[in-house]
Amino acid sequence: MKKISTFLVLAVVTALIIGQSACKPKVKPLSEIIGRAWVPQTVNHGTTLVYTKGATGNVVNYTNWRLDLSSPSSVTYKEFDGNSFSGQWEVQETGTGNKLILKNLTPQPTGTNGTVEFTINSSSESEFIITRTTPSQKTGGTTNKYTLVTP
Repeated sequence: MKKISTFLVLAVVTALIIGQSACKPKVKPLSEIIGRAWVPQTVNHGTTLVYTKGATGNVVNYTNWRLDLSSPSSVTYKEFDGNSFSGQWEVQETGTGNKLILKNLTPQPTGTNGTVEFTINSSSESEFIITRTTPSQKTGGTTNKYTLVTP
């Protein structure tokens, strides 16, 4: 009888441990979280807010700007002036921070050699905040920060 009780207790404990581990939410990879189309909610050129979605009197019109990461490795990047680029994208995850890299862009955006990199400030399925790692020639040499949302 003691063997049966011990076996029963072990079986219950094992079932509880397995049940607990099965209930843990699975963490999605960053590339899956951001793998969708994004449009700007706000845009800063340096420290200056130049665009807020839906606002009147924006300094720069970013309604045409779009970052489409919905394909696992292909990107379509459309700048505020309507110029559109296509290429590949990847996420580089490190202990010091994560980067979004748009590469092999054609045609090549001005001054980029076909690569544009962003620091990923934060990401969720509804909001994605990125900062360009190099100044943009198109915006007068400012380092731009984008708070993006899904369209």
